[in-house]
Amino acid sequence: MVGSSSSSSTVEEPPPQNQVFINFRGEELRNGFISHLVTALESNNINVFIDMYEKKGQKLKVLLERIVQSRIALVILSMKYTESDWCLRELAMIKNRVDEGKLVAIPIFYKLDPSTVEGLRGDFGDAFRDLVESDKLKKKEWKEALKWIPSLIGITVEERR
Repeated sequence: MVGSSSSSSTVEEPPPQNQVFINFRGEELRNGFISHLVTALESNNINVFIDMYEKKGQKLKVLLERIVQSRIALVILSMKYTESDWCLRELAMIKNRVDEGKLVAIPIFYKLDPSTVEGLRGDFGDAFRDLVESDKLKKKEWKEALKWIPSLIGITVEERR
């Protein structure tokens, strides 16, 4: 007689692969532009990842793992983007994944001219310089990523009039 065994243990399924990772800064965007973007993508059966889907208290490295699991990254650059070291960490990782040929990045310049990003001008540049003042290594990596992202074909979203 051939024995069979049944296991009562459950097999954990891997998390679904995110098709689109959205990198952005700020509640203003989250509750407006981002919520509309996510709704539009999901209504077209596109799997989306944004940080509000993570459980509070999880380690931030989970966000970086989500980038690795994604095929496309939408980088939403707004005036407050460079106030966040976490956004810049994500951007540097996105750049690395694109350089490896494992991710496609699409910049969206939200009420921000691409030349402001590339030249680190105005309040955008001032916030970046304030953030990286004491860390030259991060400054170099993040500055390269900020100068790189405007070189990609992207979208500029203007203010409504």
